[in-house]
Amino acid sequence: MTAHTLVTIATYNEIENLPRLVDEIFRHAPEVDLLVVDDNSPDGTGRWCDERLATDARLRCLHRPGKLGIGSATIAAIEYAIEYDYQLMMNLDADFSHPPELIPDFLARMNRDGNREGEGDTEGDTNDNDAVDVLIGSRYVPGGRIEGWPLRRRLMSRGVNLFARAMLGLPVKDCSGAMRCHRTDVLRRLDLTAIRSQGYAFEEEILWHLHRAGARLAETPITFVDRQHGSSKINLREALVAVGTLLRLGVKHWVGV
Repeated sequence: MTAHTLVTIATYNEIENLPRLVDEIFRHAPEVDLLVVDDNSPDGTGRWCDERLATDARLRCLHRPGKLGIGSATIAAIEYAIEYDYQLMMNLDADFSHPPELIPDFLARMNRDGNREGEGDTEGDTNDNDAVDVLIGSRYVPGGRIEGWPLRRRLMSRGVNLFARAMLGLPVKDCSGAMRCHRTDVLRRLDLTAIRSQGYAFEEEILWHLHRAGARLAETPITFVDRQHGSSKINLREALVAVGTLLRLGVKHWVGV
């Protein structure tokens, strides 16, 4: 039986993807609730959500005043999941990069582990035989792969992940992937005000905080598919900010702050 689960999606100009994605999520996981956090998309993404939720009680939408960043959108989703006492929170990108058909597999793993918590688990352990608090959809474990990226972007992603692991001491291979399922209880341990990243470095930063809070992390392979519709929100400025964030956190990690 699936636990009370909130699937979360942050959106900005995703009208080409979101209607079909919502249908696919509910087709594969009809028992979940779905929260869209929309940053006042000028293309009508938020307006479409309001129209859809009027006929589907499983859908919710948070409207924000402008483009505030993927990090703050995810924090808003975490706060919602905690406030409404969901047991699990699973995050997906809005552009079909993360396969919605894998949601039942993620939930089955988390629910199976949730029934045997406390059976000799180890902090940060990624052993598939141990219960986990955060299950990461990974491109970089055996069976994981990427479709549609040029070599330059593949090398950049690999480099960022290697750098994050070295700087932050994270025990996982995909530190930047956003397809993750969390136990809400472990999210409650975090001081969300201490997370400073608003953009894509948020993924590494919150994983670092989760690891420091004793969360048990694990990875499961996914096929990451580059977006087919809409435009990527990643740019050079985001990449430079991410490097700065990793350096800042790395100093804290190695100094022991």
